[in-house]
Amino acid sequence: MSDHSDDNGDDLKPADPGKTVYLDRHLVRALAHPMRNRMLGLLRMYGPQTATSLAGRLGVNTGATSYHLRQLAEAGLVVEDDSRGNARDRWWKSAHQSTQFDPTELLDEEPELAMGFLHGIGQTYAENMFGFIDSMQTLTPEWRDASLLSDYMFHLRPEELKALQVELLAVLDKYRTADLTAPLPEGAEQVSVQIQAYPRETR
Repeated sequence: MSDHSDDNGDDLKPADPGKTVYLDRHLVRALAHPMRNRMLGLLRMYGPQTATSLAGRLGVNTGATSYHLRQLAEAGLVVEDDSRGNARDRWWKSAHQSTQFDPTELLDEEPELAMGFLHGIGQTYAENMFGFIDSMQTLTPEWRDASLLSDYMFHLRPEELKALQVELLAVLDKYRTADLTAPLPEGAEQVSVQIQAYPRETR
C-alpha cells in the first residue's frame, strides 16, 4: 500500500525505489499524528517550506508546525534545505518522494498504532475529495469533464483484486510525474488520483 500523495506497499514497487521510504513501526510512530502526515504530503507536492509557510497552508500556529517538523526530522522523513534560508528562517524538504508500507505487517506488530495511522490517511483522502467538490463550481468546463467521482463494485477473490491493482498501477506508472515540485507544463494542473479497493460487508 502506498501513501500521498497524497497524497499514497507490499510487492508493488514504485518506478524508482531509491526515492521511496518503506515504513516500519518506528516511522509509523512518527507519522501517527495526522498533521505530520499532511505536512509531509505538502512538502512533496509544493517543495521546500518553512514552519511559517506550512502553518499558513494548514491554518495552525508556527509553534505546532515547528514541533512536528522536528519530529519528522528526527525520524529522517524530512531534511533541512541548506540551499536557502538562514538560522532564523529554516527551510525543510521531504527526504523521499513517496511512502509505502505493508498494512498486514503493521497491524500484526502494532495494531493500535497502525489503526491510528490508517485512520489519518483515510481522513486525508476524504478531505481531498471534499476539497475538490467544493471547488467544482469554479473549475473550467474542461476540468469538470476530465474529473471523476465514481465507484465500482465487483465480485472478486483476493488474488483477482491483487491482479486488478497490478494492472491499474501499471497504467498510473505510464503517467507518473517524476518531480511534483517541478514547474507545471503549459495547460497542466496537479492532479490527484485516489484508489481504494477493499471488501465490503454484504450481510
